[in-house]
Amino acid sequence: MRRFFLAAVMFGAATGAQAADMPDFLHGSLPATNIPTRNWDGWYVGGQVGESWTNTDYRRSAVTQTNDLFRNTTLQGPASQLNVMGKVNGQSSGFGGFVGRNWQFDDVVLGIEANYNYFSNLATSTGGSIGPIQVAEPGLVLPPGDTAVDDVTLTGHAKLRVKDQVTFRGRAGWATGDFLPYMFGGLAVGRMDVSSTISSSVIRTVNDPVTGSTSFPLPQFALSSTIGKSDAFVVGWTAGLGLEYMLWSNIFLRGEWEYTQFMSIQNTTVSENSVQAGLGYKF
Repeated sequence: MRRFFLAAVMFGAATGAQAADMPDFLHGSLPATNIPTRNWDGWYVGGQVGESWTNTDYRRSAVTQTNDLFRNTTLQGPASQLNVMGKVNGQSSGFGGFVGRNWQFDDVVLGIEANYNYFSNLATSTGGSIGPIQVAEPGLVLPPGDTAVDDVTLTGHAKLRVKDQVTFRGRAGWATGDFLPYMFGGLAVGRMDVSSTISSSVIRTVNDPVTGSTSFPLPQFALSSTIGKSDAFVVGWTAGLGLEYMLWSNIFLRGEWEYTQFMSIQNTTVSENSVQAGLGYKF
């Protein structure tokens, strides 16, 4: 028993001596791999390029014009409910820049940023028509037993272009090593050109139970209306996700996805989805 114990002690000592001479990766524990978190605190600036996709909703674009064309008539209400045009998608490349300020609290990074983008051709256009839609005319003075209906036809063309936009964001991120994933949200202001043209025609049909029906156009409703705005500023909101990677002590790469929803302009609404890549410098 004593010989076995001495042999075990000598074997353990020899094994320990050999283990001391082994490379680090054979010891059973790897060298420390924790990378110190970067310092993201401070001001930064940068530039970016990207691609944007819009969805422009023209379904209510004709309301203002039909209200003018049929003002103070029984056709004003029904015509305002007609969707002459639909939704259209657009796509464009763009470029811009950003400037912001970060405050870092351990691994939490909070910040504010102003972001600008110019679009090469973020525009949509559409055309459509609806009708004839029959609208009863119960208020007309007609012979006993006669009834009248108006057949309303509307034709429209519209277009909208987002020239550029600026967003003012609040940011919140989590610093881990060289990476900074973050989310943001805030105010958006877009500069847009928008226009639409609506034409109308009305044919009245009088139904007589004895002589039959008689149809004739109403020239007072054979009208056209065009309205538009140039360089109009439209307010909205924005939100999205991003990731920054510190290449060197002060240079970082950025990738973002951003959603923007604008308020209505001339009863037309625009929403955007954008992806962007940028390069920035932290002071």
